[in-house]
Amino acid sequence: MNSPEQPLPTFDEVLLCTPQTSAEQVGLFLRRCLIPCRGGQKIYTMLYADELSYDVSCRAEELFQRLQCYDSSYRLIILCNCERDNSYLPSAFSHYKVHMIPQRSRAEIQQYLQRHFRVSQPSNSAASVFKEHMCAGIVSSERAGMGK
Repeated sequence: MNSPEQPLPTFDEVLLCTPQTSAEQVGLFLRRCLIPCRGGQKIYTMLYADELSYDVSCRAEELFQRLQCYDSSYRLIILCNCERDNSYLPSAFSHYKVHMIPQRSRAEIQQYLQRHFRVSQPSNSAASVFKEHMCAGIVSSERAGMGK
């Protein structure tokens, strides 16, 4: 986000973890991150890594330890729920922990995301539903089960 033209992460740079995420999925992701290729310096991100099962987390840590010798310049971000930082993967990587303070204001971040999520010519797509022809949006409610 250093410049407005900088693109959003691509599908191969992000792994959204759930309790159903398999060891194979995590392994493929870590291989993309840790084994150098001609794809350039991408930033890889595991979201909700605390959601992984214990078995998958153990195997992910073992694979990480084996593969990190291939490339010392990897860029890997592991994001977890701060209330679940005692689960296996956040604990295993706790010595790499970096507390981050956003360097941009909320307004700047929103402008950046709006630039990349706006549909230029809305047609019969979901973008016609969201404000300002955005192709993504967040729907939330204070009360659960209210038909979102």
